Amino acid sequence: MRLADTLQVICVTSVALVNAIFLADGGAAHFGTLADALTSAGILAGLVGTDLLLLMLVLAARLPPIDRAFGHDRAMAVHQQLGKPALYLLLGHAVLLIAGYAAAENVNVFAEMWGMLTTLPDMPLAFVGLGLLILVVVTSLVVVRRRFRYEAWHAVHLLAYLAVLVAIPHQLSVGNLLSEGTIARYYWLALYVGVAGSIVLFRFVLPVVRSVRHGLVVEDVQRVAPGVASIRLSGRHLQELKATSGQFFVWRFWSRGVWWQSHPFSLSAAPTETTLRITVRALGDASSALTTLKRGTRVSFEGPYGIFTDRARTAPGIVLIAAGIGVAPIRSLLETAQFSPGQATVILRSHTVGDSYLAEEVTQLCRERGADLRIIAGTRPPGVDSWLPADAYRAGITIRTIVPWVRAADVYVCGPRPWTDAVVRDARAAGLPARQIHYERFDW
Repeated sequence: MRLADTLQVICVTSVALVNAIFLADGGAAHFGTLADALTSAGILAGLVGTDLLLLMLVLAARLPPIDRAFGHDRAMAVHQQLGKPALYLLLGHAVLLIAGYAAAENVNVFAEMWGMLTTLPDMPLAFVGLGLLILVVVTSLVVVRRRFRYEAWHAVHLLAYLAVLVAIPHQLSVGNLLSEGTIARYYWLALYVGVAGSIVLFRFVLPVVRSVRHGLVVEDVQRVAPGVASIRLSGRHLQELKATSGQFFVWRFWSRGVWWQSHPFSLSAAPTETTLRITVRALGDASSALTTLKRGTRVSFEGPYGIFTDRARTAPGIVLIAAGIGVAPIRSLLETAQFSPGQATVILRSHTVGDSYLAEEVTQLCRERGADLRIIAGTRPPGVDSWLPADAYRAGITIRTIVPWVRAADVYVCGPRPWTDAVVRDARAAGLPARQIHYERFDW
């Protein structure tokens, strides 16, 4: 909790500091005329919007302190929530500055915008950066994102880095706020260097070093169900990764046709000193190819990530709930979680009983460890936000009727986003505080 509080204070402080930079430059005194007011508001909007954009990049960089404090799922949720405010502020920055300059020079806004593009050498790059950011945010909207293949969406999303880079020159060359030799300029550059350094170190350098050191290769691919396979990986000194059941890695398999793609998959078995195992479902061309990987295929990785682990426990009991391929981290947690016989319930949710992946392994583990297993099959009621089948919903079944002692347990949920959200709401309605509810949603 101290780490989480510290990180939140740092985020708020960063926004406060950019406001302080504006005020220290005399910004509060520049609202005497309409032109000055528009220009000053535009400058402030640009400062805050850029700071939020940098915070978004940090949240997506999978920094260990952020991952330990909030987990990847919650960090990315905040990342997504900041997208629209950052875009609106940067759009406001452009519109207000153009309007303010136009009012000061007594010309129309179109003439002013053309003049900025043709007379200020760094301004065309700034407009390109804003256009790229608009593209990234629009394609991140759920209704738009679902029309894209993951690979295409991911490629577009990487343009956010380019949008940030091409906007830097005009920030330093236009206006006096960040002029040469000022503390504000050094602070602003330090922000960019810190964010860029974090991304390079934790997304590129460390993954390469760890991948080379541990030498992971595909040891075995075992078909679990049609389109579903468990991939066992072997390597050296894997205990140094300090991976635990429930965590995930971002994997890259160096095989023809898939080497250029990375895939986030959770561990589906407890890690050992020499092996890791994941279970994947063929949901597209890339994931389908993974189910036919050859023995000896080299693997690079980022991670481990996530706080969907037994270390997050706050109660003696545990309830593990999974839908579809979300059973992977649930199965690994079941293998290593600390509980006494009778203090654990596993709920596997599927359309049909045959869709319950890894059901045989889960059944065996429940038998060995004294956990109760419930396989709940059936389709959800149309037009109703429920995680249970239609007949169970009509009968008034809830998580509390399935597990009467749920308030004395931590609940772990993994599945598709809408389904997971419905389970979390049911758990909250049953009286569980947020600290006892842990979830991972597989969605991009």
